[in-house]
Amino acid sequence: MAPRPSPGSATPLAAHRRRQRSRGLQRLEVQVRVEDAALIRAVVAALADPVQGEQARASLRDRFAPQPGLKALLEAAPLDDIDLTRSPDMGREMAF
Repeated sequence: MAPRPSPGSATPLAAHRRRQRSRGLQRLEVQVRVEDAALIRAVVAALADPVQGEQARASLRDRFAPQPGLKALLEAAPLDDIDLTRSPDMGREMAF
């Protein structure tokens, strides 16, 4: 059995993963069909490429990101120039 590291000292793997997280990277493990493996690797490579990354992210977001609901659309609507005050007019008089 391998000796356990003393408390407070990180294993090299833990230190490596901590450095990666501090750089904004996250480790993922996925299981895909054999025929999709090359495609997933190509997508990951495109996301990591400084030239292709933004375009790849935008394409993936457009295709797979959840669409905002009505509430989110209304919250994002530019209502700055719209007068939302109600008129004090009570309408016409009606006889009952």
